Amino acid sequence: MGRIICCGLGPGDPELMSVKADRTVRAATHIAYFRKKGHPGQARRIVDGMLAPSVSEIPMEYPVTTEIAFDSPDYARLLAGFYDAWAARLAVIAREADVVVLCEGDPFFYGSFMHLYTRLRASADIEVIAGIPGMAGCWNAVGRPIALGDDVMTVLMGTLPEKELEQRMRTSDALVVMKTGRNLAKVRRALAAAGRLGEAWLIERGTMPGERVTRLSEVDAAECPYFAIVLVHGQGRRLEFCE
Repeated sequence: MGRIICCGLGPGDPELMSVKADRTVRAATHIAYFRKKGHPGQARRIVDGMLAPSVSEIPMEYPVTTEIAFDSPDYARLLAGFYDAWAARLAVIAREADVVVLCEGDPFFYGSFMHLYTRLRASADIEVIAGIPGMAGCWNAVGRPIALGDDVMTVLMGTLPEKELEQRMRTSDALVVMKTGRNLAKVRRALAAAGRLGEAWLIERGTMPGERVTRLSEVDAAECPYFAIVLVHGQGRRLEFCE
């Protein structure tokens, strides 16, 4: 029996992978990774040049990404079938050899692998290698601490309703907003309504080639790439206690 090893690759820069992740990727005989149809896949890009010449590559192509609304019944049905099918296929391969599944960031922090994990954990030997979350790479790119003292940090999805975004933006000190993309205009409006837009940063492709760090207020909301995160830094509440 082999294992299914999910390898957290970190925020995008291969040099920010853990020693264990690097060693696991280089020794792999079977590599699986998620990607959009017709694209190489971000996880695969990170490990480019690291794989053994004889490695067997297993691209898992999403049936849908942004073509339909994520909260539609069709989206849920298509993705559920996709994860069911790939969990079954990986389990078959793992009967004979280890399978390394690549995952950007940390697998258990909004990673796609968690959907496979819930389907496989009762029937397969699974190991998960932690990775640096993408947002950590982004706030380091800004060069400022995201939270100090007893700041409360909230991680939000840009897919949330605008009113809920605004409410949570008002009540937290530091903010991380993921899944921006097509939601960037909504995120901007919510930040403005909460009085936080002037504090917000947009980090595109953090730690990767083409990284851009800029004030969100200076960015055209219609030009947001998929790999982008919005940050609002905390103000160091009760900072005197950590000085």
